[in-house]
Amino acid sequence: MATVGELLRDAMSLPGESPRRDAEVLLGHCLGKSRSWLYTWPESSVDETALARFNALLQRRARGEPVAHLTGLRDFWSLELEVDASTLIPRPDTETLVACALELQLPPRAAALDLGTGTGAIALALASERPGWRVTAVDANPEAVALAQRNAQRNRCEQVRILHSDWFEALGEERFDLVVANPPYIADDDPHLAQGDLRFEPASALVSAESGLADLRHIVDAAPAHLEAGGWLLLEHGFEQGAAVRELLAARGFSTIETRRDLGGQERISGGRWRAE
Repeated sequence: MATVGELLRDAMSLPGESPRRDAEVLLGHCLGKSRSWLYTWPESSVDETALARFNALLQRRARGEPVAHLTGLRDFWSLELEVDASTLIPRPDTETLVACALELQLPPRAAALDLGTGTGAIALALASERPGWRVTAVDANPEAVALAQRNAQRNRCEQVRILHSDWFEALGEERFDLVVANPPYIADDDPHLAQGDLRFEPASALVSAESGLADLRHIVDAAPAHLEAGGWLLLEHGFEQGAAVRELLAARGFSTIETRRDLGGQERISGGRWRAE
């Protein structure tokens, strides 16, 4: 009977940048154990049922399927999120957007809006850290709305309002102290779309016209009608789009424009403050 340590060593040929971590996540999922348990008990035997399940998942991972789709779960910030093929898989770089938002000096009962929420990752992370905030999350995909609602229940963030809306469409004249978004920002001819996990994620959540800037431009143009005076807009974008997004923000009349780098040192989050009246 195979042991935990033997199975992890044999799985080092998996694709991707972190085969060992991927194997640990998959084996832990099959055993119902944490990664720390795997490190503590490498000599533990794995029964035939768990072994068969683990091998089946390894085969799917070898074909390139994302680990998050294989387990149905992804950690983000301090949350455990359900994921599926209807939305983007939350990424560590997006935690930079959450960190930026939490650093802002906003009212204790600030109104915050997450556009294109997907799994609900950003909105739920903000709500978990700022329970006094009134957080709204919207998505144009009904499946994503349902997924975000399930994640709100999973993480006991039922106070987050989750709506079906194409960007600001369903919000009427509502205004917010903070608007955040991780919109589609990849150009349709970007070669990365045919590589790695992106092959299994919805193009509608990845690709935008105008070399990836169309949705970013739309949000920048429309956001002032939904921002309180002195409110903030924070946007995730591609690592080569920082200068373009700063130009969009400046042209629309935002001030205090800054860009934050992600965990890999790339320009990833840009934002500005809407002028105070």
